[in-house]
Amino acid sequence: MGFPSFIKRGQGKSYMENQLRTNPQKTPLILEIKGNSLDDGPGIRTVVFFKGCPLSCVWCHNPESKDPGLEISFDQKACIGCDTCLDICKGKALSRKNPRFIDRSRCNLCLDCTDACPSGALSRVGLEISIDDIVNKVLADKPFYDNSGGGVTLSGGEPAMFMDYTADLLRKLKDAGIHTLMETCGLFNFDAFEKKVLPYLDAIYFDIKLFDPEEHRRYCGLPNESILKNFERLLEAASGDNKVILPRTPLIPGITDTEANIRAIAGFLKGLCVQRADILSYNPLWFEKCSKIGLDAPFQTDNAMKTWISKERLQRAKEIFLKNGICMA
Repeated sequence: MGFPSFIKRGQGKSYMENQLRTNPQKTPLILEIKGNSLDDGPGIRTVVFFKGCPLSCVWCHNPESKDPGLEISFDQKACIGCDTCLDICKGKALSRKNPRFIDRSRCNLCLDCTDACPSGALSRVGLEISIDDIVNKVLADKPFYDNSGGGVTLSGGEPAMFMDYTADLLRKLKDAGIHTLMETCGLFNFDAFEKKVLPYLDAIYFDIKLFDPEEHRRYCGLPNESILKNFERLLEAASGDNKVILPRTPLIPGITDTEANIRAIAGFLKGLCVQRADILSYNPLWFEKCSKIGLDAPFQTDNAMKTWISKERLQRAKEIFLKNGICMA
């Protein structure tokens, strides 16, 4: 898990001690600031990944982004077996006899082990970073944004969980002449979003994963009535502002890629006169991410969930959208 270059290794503990998170709904932890991205919007972009999401999708590609709080990651492949962390852990939460190495019920997140780990096998997941530090960081790449039509994308997790912080960050990015985009699960207070965040966004990538509310509750933790209503209201609010509102549907084997679900979403979008959407191909690499933060990944015995989705299945979903007059982005 990478962190911004201006936070040097070993600074994290004191930084966290001096920046206690008193309100997790206002001040997010940042997972990563990733530059040179070509997959999160137009042009060359920098992506700011927020930690924390109101949904809990069972297939989440970034499971480390679900919990808004600080976590520790352990990468077995990076461990060199020096045992420095075992000697330094006062809570005795680390053990070679533990299949997951960390007993998270005993870990107090003091971060001594992550600061001492020479290989980075143990690392903190989430760092509080000021808005000005983020802006200064991304400004270094502004020439690339300008020449490629790129900019900054806020992703996660869910940036709309932290409305005031996100609004301030977007405002400063716009003041600096940077194109802004947000990737969102769509579950947020719309009135606050419209007032605080929407004015500073050039584009929104809006996930519509499952159309049936009970299926959405089953696989994402909550029903989707508010999400679908937010999408409708967002289309209306942005209709005269030349903002890009792009609905996206991730194809998850046996869950979202069913003909019934794809047809239902396509029909919903057609009814709203949506002409462009995106289908996201499935990525099975999230299984390994789960183990690093001590989670039991679901579908461990489901081979279909451990393989990339077939080209045929992807093409079929696109054909259903096209038959409803919706072109692919």
